[in-house]
Amino acid sequence: MKTIKGPAIFLAQYTSDQPPFDTIDHLAKWASELGYVGIQVPVDDRLIDIQAAATSKEYCNDLKTRLAKYNIVITELSTHLQGQLIAVHPAYDQLFDGFAPEHVKGDSKARQAWAEDQLKLAAAASHNLGLTTHVTFSGALAWPYVYPWPQRPANLVETAFAELGKRWKPILDAFDAVGVDVCYELHPGEDLHDGVTFDRFLKEVDFHSRANILYDPSHFLLQQLDYLAFIDIYHKRIKAFHVKDAEFKPDGRQGVYGGYSNWVERAGRFRSLGDGQIDFKGIFTKLAQYDYSGWAVLESECAIKHPEACAVEGATFIKEHIIKVTDHDFDDFAQSSLDDTQMRQLLGL
Repeated sequence: MKTIKGPAIFLAQYTSDQPPFDTIDHLAKWASELGYVGIQVPVDDRLIDIQAAATSKEYCNDLKTRLAKYNIVITELSTHLQGQLIAVHPAYDQLFDGFAPEHVKGDSKARQAWAEDQLKLAAAASHNLGLTTHVTFSGALAWPYVYPWPQRPANLVETAFAELGKRWKPILDAFDAVGVDVCYELHPGEDLHDGVTFDRFLKEVDFHSRANILYDPSHFLLQQLDYLAFIDIYHKRIKAFHVKDAEFKPDGRQGVYGGYSNWVERAGRFRSLGDGQIDFKGIFTKLAQYDYSGWAVLESECAIKHPEACAVEGATFIKEHIIKVTDHDFDDFAQSSLDDTQMRQLLGL
């Protein structure tokens, strides 16, 4: 059995133009001072030159050396925004153009090609950085039809997933060529948002060994999915972990759908670690039981508490929940050399 690595922190919610959140060096120093030992790094020009990282081991070695000064390592690279752009339903074109560079905005095919190139660069960069996992979103073609009203035409969902698989297969092959797993965050708004949709996708990519899961229980709580049973079912595919809390408090006026309310007023909302309803002791126990050897990474999107306060509390929370696993089997203590007479005596025979 292996001990989960951590604590680490996802930088997406903290990167800004203001110090200490403006450069990867400043963020590494800040995270280290809070007690983190790892950072999950978005592919963002403010943090990493993905072209240089993909083509130069010297660049990557220099980056790792700079972070090591603060006792920080990179846990994974993240292409959540780029992954989203691999598949965009036309209803979301204008909104998701905000994630794309100017030269491909308004051109869905060029935007998708740019996103695919970014993913393949991230594969090469991950290899050069010595990483074995990568985190992303799947994108979505079928999401506008998630609720079956009006009734969906026959095979609409199957056609969407076939196209999604077709788009991702060459990307998965690129990651496979460099020995890196792609971990999809199962997230509302994505075609991959629960176990059923992940299974649909696996079928379309021929059960690709590099198609894996970024486990985030907050999204499962908010859709009322059994997030502990999910680990039992999918533990072999769980290769990354966001430690993110949430609460779901339906009332007589709203439930899972939230009535278009903002995050503060929704029945289901994200919270700081320990302020929500998620059973993290159960989660860390199951992940340890199934020999999860990856990182425990804070993702902070609390609807109430300031993100910097969440970061301060998160390092301690994760550290206290990581289980240092035993290095022996308790069966080793059993007597294993009794003769037949002794066995019968133990059984009262």
